[in-house]
Amino acid sequence: MMLNRKVSYKNTNKSWSYIIFLKARELTHYLTGKKDNIDFNKPLYKIERADSDALRQKIIDLSYSEWKEMGFSKGTLHYMKQNVKSGKPFKLNTHVKERFEMWETLKGEA
Repeated sequence: MMLNRKVSYKNTNKSWSYIIFLKARELTHYLTGKKDNIDFNKPLYKIERADSDALRQKIIDLSYSEWKEMGFSKGTLHYMKQNVKSGKPFKLNTHVKERFEMWETLKGEA
């Protein structure tokens, strides 16, 4: 969950949920006149995605027979394709990612 991730804020690492609390309190102080200024620019948050559009397309294009040749079950590819079609971010298990990359290099050499 993104609210549990840590980010550097005022020289310490804090979770996003706590930073949202601090910023809400800062807004309240600004609106009630306790503070003269407000800063919503910090901290910056970067969203890092493990999946790319190219990876998604490769998973969709991968046939079940090719996947089976790599030593995986049909169900694994089925769930990967469901994740791709959902449009949500997803991660690949390390062993799946390694074999998928190995398959890409073998296919690229042929």
